[in-house]
Amino acid sequence: MIQFKRTDHIMITIPEGSSAEARAFYGNTLGLIEIPGNHPSGAIWFTIADIELHLREEKAGAVSGRHAAFEVIDLPAARVYLESKNIDIQLSSDIQGRDRFFFRDPFHNRFELLEYKRS
Repeated sequence: MIQFKRTDHIMITIPEGSSAEARAFYGNTLGLIEIPGNHPSGAIWFTIADIELHLREEKAGAVSGRHAAFEVIDLPAARVYLESKNIDIQLSSDIQGRDRFFFRDPFHNRFELLEYKRS
């Protein structure tokens, strides 16, 4: 069983070459606060309520990387559980302070599970 703790972030995609327009819309029009940093794959991160909104450029027609991310209690146990159900686990780039992995449901929707590292 997976012990879900909370929604951590939602990652949506934007067309290639539209980062400046997206930054203006989400930062200026919607008034979201940008989270500075060198994020994976050139993503732009904002805070929205008590979660994060991640934007990343994506080629049209690609298998989408958009996803919802959920913080869990005991990420290794969640992985063992999913693998016991024959669900393929995909690893990705490292993010400081977080352990994470991805999987897809039977309908090709992508999900991220993560656990913050304790210092």
